[in-house]
Amino acid sequence: MRIGCHVSISGGIEKAPRRAADSGCECFQIFTRSPRGGNPPEIEKSAAQKFRSERKRLGLADCYVHTPYIINLASANPELRKKSVAMVARDLERAEAVGAAAVVTHIGTAAGSDRKEATEKAAASLREITAAARGIKARLLIENSAGQGATLGDTFEEIARILDKAGADTGVCLDTAHLFGAGYELRSPEGFEETVRSIKATFSPGRVGLVHCNDSKVEKGSRKDRHEHIGLGTIGTEGFETVMASGVFDKVDFIVETPPSGSAADVKKLKSIRRETSRSI
Repeated sequence: MRIGCHVSISGGIEKAPRRAADSGCECFQIFTRSPRGGNPPEIEKSAAQKFRSERKRLGLADCYVHTPYIINLASANPELRKKSVAMVARDLERAEAVGAAAVVTHIGTAAGSDRKEATEKAAASLREITAAARGIKARLLIENSAGQGATLGDTFEEIARILDKAGADTGVCLDTAHLFGAGYELRSPEGFEETVRSIKATFSPGRVGLVHCNDSKVEKGSRKDRHEHIGLGTIGTEGFETVMASGVFDKVDFIVETPPSGSAADVKKLKSIRRETSRSI
């Protein structure tokens, strides 16, 4: 279990590893383009090489890439779905250029269509992405949601249905704030054990390739996505102690996605929890 946070690529993607190291990261996450989408600038070969060499020099382990927020792989709008597929496939190529381990994407929303039909579209989109990105080593991970509105992926069962139909080795990124918002318990050992049983009943824990480790501003089952700094939200320090002490995700990296002004403190806090629960890298 390595711990890190999301860092900016402002001023050039090659500057991200230094920012990650300065935040106390052991691994880190970036956008390779604007989170709002649009046509991204090319990643120059020299910048990619500098990124790789800096990461190695600073002793940073894996890097992860997050796709823009506008992606909807389940869209009822064929043009938007086509653009979303192209964007994710392109981000896999960009992740490969900098040596990232995986690309994380939100699934999208069923707004405007039947939910079952939307999951079919999402799975078809993932198949198209896999075909377009054949030969790329970076793994694709779909992120669970808190279930706000018609957003897909708030239950393990729905994620499993999409994965089963996607066919390829698409993995999962579990966000703790999203899990909590969707109604899954993390705070007590008994509650978390029930959550883990639900995972095992639908897809293998080995399918989880990353954990987005965020506290929540809202209550369990709120179906809202509101990140809070570690230990200051409704999941609380005890919740993260429970997750880390369980050993379920010992071989999975943890990435904090909280406001940059406090993310280094969150990384430090998680390292302390890891140490106290006797879990090491």
